[in-house]
Amino acid sequence: MRQLTDIELPAHRNDEGFDHAAFSVKRSLLYIAHTANDAVDVIDCGSNSYLGSIEGVAGVAGALVSDQAGLVFTSNRGEDTVGILKLGETGGVRKIPVGSKPNGLAFDAGRGLLYAANVGESPTLGSHSVTVVEVERGLAIHEVSVPGRTRWAIYDPREDAIYINIREPACIAVIEGERPERVARTIPIPALGPHGLELDPVTGQLYCACDDARLLIVDPRRDKVLGEIPLSGAPDVVFLDSVLRRLFVASGKPGNIDVIDIDADRPAEVVQTEPGAHTMGFDPVRHRIYALLPGSHCARAYDL
Repeated sequence: MRQLTDIELPAHRNDEGFDHAAFSVKRSLLYIAHTANDAVDVIDCGSNSYLGSIEGVAGVAGALVSDQAGLVFTSNRGEDTVGILKLGETGGVRKIPVGSKPNGLAFDAGRGLLYAANVGESPTLGSHSVTVVEVERGLAIHEVSVPGRTRWAIYDPREDAIYINIREPACIAVIEGERPERVARTIPIPALGPHGLELDPVTGQLYCACDDARLLIVDPRRDKVLGEIPLSGAPDVVFLDSVLRRLFVASGKPGNIDVIDIDADRPAEVVQTEPGAHTMGFDPVRHRIYALLPGSHCARAYDL
């Protein structure tokens, strides 16, 4: 990867740093969960410039964009809500109560259902859940119990399924789109702490980044682990460039982005970023990665 520029972002108000980011192809905007500031920072990826911040989303842990619906979603862990706002707007966040400490987000645009994966209150029994929100009505319609603490989540339109990483017991919980009120099954993961999760739309395979510095390749149709790839550190956020066939895995310790050649199932490059930089954004149009650096308060852009 070739380093381009650093985009300065607002200084942290506490030590929470950044979290998950999401890109709008329609607007060429990157929405960054700035957890330390209870805000979502917005970058114009066309000009690589900071546009401003959406305030008042307490403990925001993740952002998700639906270009199809023209919406941005946020998981607000500090207030047990999800936020919904229109693409390109900086105010008017609609908030909907969900379960305890929402984190991962997945959206079924066809049905207009948002899935909020709630971390819960360990070891409180039953607090680990997925809240299903009917977006148009702004109403939580199901609270689905899951086996343990949630991590990231993703919707697979081809299989019409929602996949949610569970830290312990290590597994991927599967909710079928037609039956959103329950977990249909779980896929056992033979590694510690499933964390980041990504889907290859070409092959239908899942890439599950685990705390013990392993990337597992999973076939969700057969509930089978197909292989694994070593990583340089404990991973968090994962993004796939399905055109260039490169997978990017961010780890805060030591502060790297692992670049994986997914056609060869092997590491291609390790890029040093900054200690604590466990998350990033991805622009699939320009094939550009934005490493979110907590110490420098910036987004560092790399071309692929």
